[in-house]
Amino acid sequence: MPVDDMIVGLDIGTTKVCAVIGEFDENNRLQITGVGTSPSEGLRRGVVINIESTMRSVTSAIEAAEMMSGREVLHLVTGIAGAHIEGINSRGVVAVTGKGREINREDIGRVIDAAKAIVIPMDREVIHVIPQEFVVDDQGGIKDPLDMIGIRLEAEVHIVTGSVTSAQNLLKCVNRAGFRVKDIVLQPLAAAGAVLTEEEKEMGVLLIDLGGGTTDILVYIDGAPYHTNVLALGGGQVTSDLSFMLKIPNEAAERIKRESGVCYLPLVDKDEDVVIRGIGGWPSVTVQRREVCKIIQPRMAEIYNLVKEQLMKKDYLRHLGGGVVLTGGGAMIPGAAELAQEIFGRRARVGVPTKLGGLSDVYQTPIYSTAVGLVLYEAAQIQSEGGASVSPRRSGSGMMAKLKNWMKEFF
Repeated sequence: MPVDDMIVGLDIGTTKVCAVIGEFDENNRLQITGVGTSPSEGLRRGVVINIESTMRSVTSAIEAAEMMSGREVLHLVTGIAGAHIEGINSRGVVAVTGKGREINREDIGRVIDAAKAIVIPMDREVIHVIPQEFVVDDQGGIKDPLDMIGIRLEAEVHIVTGSVTSAQNLLKCVNRAGFRVKDIVLQPLAAAGAVLTEEEKEMGVLLIDLGGGTTDILVYIDGAPYHTNVLALGGGQVTSDLSFMLKIPNEAAERIKRESGVCYLPLVDKDEDVVIRGIGGWPSVTVQRREVCKIIQPRMAEIYNLVKEQLMKKDYLRHLGGGVVLTGGGAMIPGAAELAQEIFGRRARVGVPTKLGGLSDVYQTPIYSTAVGLVLYEAAQIQSEGGASVSPRRSGSGMMAKLKNWMKEFF
């Protein structure tokens, strides 16, 4: 049995905060026993701009999850995203020093250290270093070189970096709310663990996490991440467009987006109408659903095309044999997958968290993908303690080490 039988994933987004509690049962199987959400206040485009407001949102979401599970939360794993996130690919080379030229864990650790020895600004830190493949004496495509015989060992890795201050503010919000952060994980990496299959990762797949303030992008090729990026556009822009074009308050625009929004015109019946309830004594107004779609579709198409441009520049589009997977709140707009399929020229689907035990009818929706993914990520780390030395957490522990030292100084 794991040392701790409870794992908490906390997704602090621009429009909502989600908390998910996972527990191991007597058969060591993971169950989701608590889910909580709260409107997010204090973030802009994935970055904390108001500590107190964010703290209140975190507290509210976790309390709701605690009430559902009947457990008290002390520690948690939180995600990090925002426009400050950057992903780059790097390569390292070392000579094999093991007995009989047999590659050991120390050699693997040294080659990953060599790969992540890149120059980054002082205000940034490495969050993850994820091996893509290893090369032993010019033989590539190796996922785990342990115990192989060779003279020269190379590693190709994907390095994710982020702003130290953004992570510090995130930690400060959680700590002020009375909880302790065990780990910080890149949000799209967590979401990928919840909604992508291993087959899709091997075939090459694009994950688009359509959040309220940002859109997270992650490309897998041959089972490993090759591209990470964050767009400062999200579902909030769709709501703003509706508010402006229909001349209605933001709250009413959000309701129309959720209840009647469509982002692919061929799905809309010509005769469908949408009733906009009157506010402040004004009468209700009826508009065609096609007109609502004509407002939403261009913004969604813009987001997809910005993603497509990134992939075309790096020539990744042709590697997407597994297609496109959409998740996050924006993926729940009808037509999101059909529009993506048309723009990317690849099959597309909406990704929901993998089915675990427990409250599957509650958490199996795209809005919980990241929070469930954080629980799955930590569960995998717990179960592999003392295992492979190339896990994302061990390889990218610099961020947490620096932040823990910072927390000791100020708290």
